[in-house]
Amino acid sequence: MMSQSPVLQTRSGTVVEFTGVVKEFSGLRALDGFSLTLHAGECVALLGPSGSGKTTALRVLAGLESTDAGSITIDGIDVSALSTSKRDMGMVFQSYSLFPHLSVGENVEFGLRMRKIKPAERRSRASAALALVGLGHHFDRFAHQLSGGQQQRVALARALVTEPRVLLLDEPLSALDAKVRVQLRDEIRRIQTELGITTLFVTHDQDEALAIADRVAVMRSGNIEQVGTPEELYSRPATPFIADFVGLSNGIVGIVRDGHAEVHGTRLPLIDPAVAEGPVRVSVRPEDIEFAPEGLATTVVSSSFLGSLRRTTVRLPDGSIVFLQHGVRMHPKTGESVFLKFTGVPVSTEPLEAARVALHQS
Repeated sequence: MMSQSPVLQTRSGTVVEFTGVVKEFSGLRALDGFSLTLHAGECVALLGPSGSGKTTALRVLAGLESTDAGSITIDGIDVSALSTSKRDMGMVFQSYSLFPHLSVGENVEFGLRMRKIKPAERRSRASAALALVGLGHHFDRFAHQLSGGQQQRVALARALVTEPRVLLLDEPLSALDAKVRVQLRDEIRRIQTELGITTLFVTHDQDEALAIADRVAVMRSGNIEQVGTPEELYSRPATPFIADFVGLSNGIVGIVRDGHAEVHGTRLPLIDPAVAEGPVRVSVRPEDIEFAPEGLATTVVSSSFLGSLRRTTVRLPDGSIVFLQHGVRMHPKTGESVFLKFTGVPVSTEPLEAARVALHQS
């Protein structure tokens, strides 16, 4: 692990607060009363489908878009009317946007040059930023000599070298291949934690959001559906939308009776005991379904090898399909008869008619 140079610092303790922010484009609300607080030194991920408003939220914080209502404060000071240059943000986007005619070091120094920092200090701070992202020996190279992952590291160093109050990351990993994406994701988390810089990370990739953030805010239609730690969102989703969007789940028809959900002959406890009795759609995580010597008789539809685990899809007696995840040593064959049992607690339970309406609208 590379250690941080003492030359590069950040101002810890920055608190960011969105309060009732509204942003419209041609009469359509991209943000509809959006409210969120980023605590000092916290990394918050905005996660959601395309069009949910997550990038718009980042852009209004950066000052790249104006707001139509509401306020944005940084350490208690309203910055809604300030230009981007006066908000003191470091920004990294999906495209690396490096100057091809400048060396790596000159690219990183660029923001310091605009601030009229003296050359010796510029070079010292740029070298520290490049060392932080693992490119300490690449100062004199050019962008075309670097891989995509290395170019994005340079973009990250350029964002950090000005020692900003807040770091903004707008889908910075989406242009990279899978292995590099995971490596850089882990590096971003390490650096963010090391510097203690307040960070807003925008992504549509749930794995990134869950791995990188202290808290995740799941957006839908211009507002936040739920905000919480990755563990809270996964194990206690507030709505069926969250249960379906965060992680994998099976939607299985059951019935609520006597304070339990009855699913194919198995009584499961309710995460919300206030659910009314009657037909429901129960969301069950794949790890909460297991093979068993006896139980619910099913037929294997397919089984896929995913490296550290297998995902097997089966057909239930009523014709519905569910999948479970299990160890690789068990290799079910297509058409094989297997028994299942349901374990754990369903992550959400929704009245069946409401579930059908939502499915039709989606």
